[in-house]
Amino acid sequence: MVVASKPPVWSDSGDAPFEEVNTTPVYARGKGSRKKSGGGSSSEGFEFIKTIFFALLIAFVLRVVLFQPFTIPSASMEPNLYEGDYIVVSKWSYGYSKHSIPFSPPIFDGRILGQTPKRGDIVVFKLPRDNKTDYIKRLIGLPGDRIQMINNVLNINGQPVRDVVVSGDDVTNMYGMPIVRMRETLPEGKTISIQDFGPGNDLDDTPVFEVPAGHYFMMGDNRDNSIDSRVEQSQGVGLVPAENLIGKADIILFSWTPGASLWNPVSWFKNIRPSRFFTVLH
Repeated sequence: MVVASKPPVWSDSGDAPFEEVNTTPVYARGKGSRKKSGGGSSSEGFEFIKTIFFALLIAFVLRVVLFQPFTIPSASMEPNLYEGDYIVVSKWSYGYSKHSIPFSPPIFDGRILGQTPKRGDIVVFKLPRDNKTDYIKRLIGLPGDRIQMINNVLNINGQPVRDVVVSGDDVTNMYGMPIVRMRETLPEGKTISIQDFGPGNDLDDTPVFEVPAGHYFMMGDNRDNSIDSRVEQSQGVGLVPAENLIGKADIILFSWTPGASLWNPVSWFKNIRPSRFFTVLH
């Protein structure tokens, strides 16, 4: 049974509080000190507002041009990304589109400074059916490719992708199904880690998907627990237009197991996964 993944969730909300400090010298305070004029108070208020404005502007520019953080809310990218991982996505990797900007304002079409993504990249993109929801998957099919699953084996352009079983231990998922971990070697030579529940599942045999120009074919690394380009756009991901790419996932900054709460500091230490800190993604 295929378990639908949930889209990646924005994780960059919240601002550091600003605190105004009384800068009046100690010796000048007291009964004899004169009251500040109304103009001085107005000037200080203006400077405070200006400081906040420029701080927010810098944060906005950095988020649009350089980096954007996300949290992973599901298991669709295991064994490489786990629920509770906090990742950083580089925005410049593929250039910029309207989806690089919050709320995707229709100010231009296509991509600016566009660069071609590589097969095997872990990509954050806008879900094509609504152009709003953020998804994260691995790029498997490039324009012009033919992608097909045959008896649980990925085929690219008529050739099966070589895989090696890494672990077949008695590990099961929440439904009691065995988990098999493998390494796949993509046509260009990049090796990736994947896992699935073995043959005989819903998306282990598919028709041939022909990837048109300007589109990409995405798959989750947790092959039997991922709604991706193998599922038509009305119910899944479908083929992803180049314009919908947001950026490349580069690194896991830090990680918590499920149950950690931002508002409960005690849970930070109880659920922390330090072994995943600063993990570079491949």
